[in-house]
Amino acid sequence: MKRKTRLFALAEALRARRTGVTAEALAERFGVGIRTIYRDLATLQEAGLPLRADRGRGGGYALDKHYQLPPINLTAREAALLVALGTMARSQRLLPFDEPLASALDKVRAALSTSAQRELLGLLDRLQFVGVPALPVPPPVRRAVETAWLEDRALRIEYAKNPYTVVPRLVRLRGLVFDRQVTLLNCLDLDLGEDRQFRLDRIHRATLLPPGAMPAPHAGAT
Repeated sequence: MKRKTRLFALAEALRARRTGVTAEALAERFGVGIRTIYRDLATLQEAGLPLRADRGRGGGYALDKHYQLPPINLTAREAALLVALGTMARSQRLLPFDEPLASALDKVRAALSTSAQRELLGLLDRLQFVGVPALPVPPPVRRAVETAWLEDRALRIEYAKNPYTVVPRLVRLRGLVFDRQVTLLNCLDLDLGEDRQFRLDRIHRATLLPPGAMPAPHAGAT
């Protein structure tokens, strides 16, 4: 990679995140030595990019928090890749975040010029998504899980342990796992005080608890 190209890519990588990243991590990403990265960072600073270096855990190089990012300019090819991945995720029901994903895709399309939108449509017409979609989930459950994940809020759920038994659970979502047809929720089961995994498609109902709430566990949970 030529230095001019690398400097541009380095600036974009720093714009893409506001948390610190170490020079070592940047050197590994761009396949150069640590001294080269230090020289590149100094060049970006001299060019007016407001970089800061934070020490300690979570530190590293980052853009100044008051720096306002310019509008994102996507090419038709870049937009096509984003829209294609988003469309695939929606059609295969890979994510519980269907509505915000649809809104984000609309914004990507709207940011393009008329000619770029035509090019995007042409590229998407040549894409096909095959395979069995993930199992369906009621929209209210999807929205509750989405909010719980983004806002770190607890959930009361009604969960089908088997086709004949639905049990209440009080959980805090820790992560999502996408396994072909099934979306799995890694949770802390607040009733039992242990980590458990729940299938998203088996949640019949989900209710968000207020932020910061310390809910009482269900009695006799198993």
